[in-house]
Amino acid sequence: MTLNPWGDRRRRRIGLLGGSFNPAHAGHLHVARCVRRALRLDEVWLMVSPGNPLKPARGMAPFRERLASARRIADGRQIRATGIEAALGTRYSVDTLRQLRRRFPRARFVFVIGADNLWQLPRWQGWRDIVAHTPIAVLPRPGWTRPALAGQAAHLLARHRRRPGALLAGPAHGHAPWCFVPAAEHAASATAIRAAMQAG
Repeated sequence: MTLNPWGDRRRRRIGLLGGSFNPAHAGHLHVARCVRRALRLDEVWLMVSPGNPLKPARGMAPFRERLASARRIADGRQIRATGIEAALGTRYSVDTLRQLRRRFPRARFVFVIGADNLWQLPRWQGWRDIVAHTPIAVLPRPGWTRPALAGQAAHLLARHRRRPGALLAGPAHGHAPWCFVPAAEHAASATAIRAAMQAG
């Protein structure tokens, strides 16, 4: 089922896993499944970015190809691939999250990121707005987990950290919480997959 970019009023707990998906791979699916189980989410959306401002355009497959690769690993029910950012016309996560909260007012969204993105979060446009209004779930990434949990963002947000099971407990008010979701690290890499495809 295709997501309606105009929104709806259903009550759901939804994880938002954004990225280039260049291409989507087993690591993305592993993260989506882990976070859905740990946080007891109804759905996880694989949000395929029209263009990540922090990534070079060179080597980036066309949007349609990347969305198709995400749809191949999704099941269309609990894990859903979407190009909703392109439909909304947003490029920055802060703007996407604002639009989603407005269009899906009864949904509880969780922004799902890897430890590498927690480490670089202070470089993001409007990152303070993101962490203030949207619960965040951080998952391990090979080589990044320890530096990220000792980094600037984790330090500044230390008092808002919760256990995964408590992330969505209680009403949404005040500063949004965040959590670290313990999970086995998955070594799949879109860069390695592209290199193998080019070599083949």
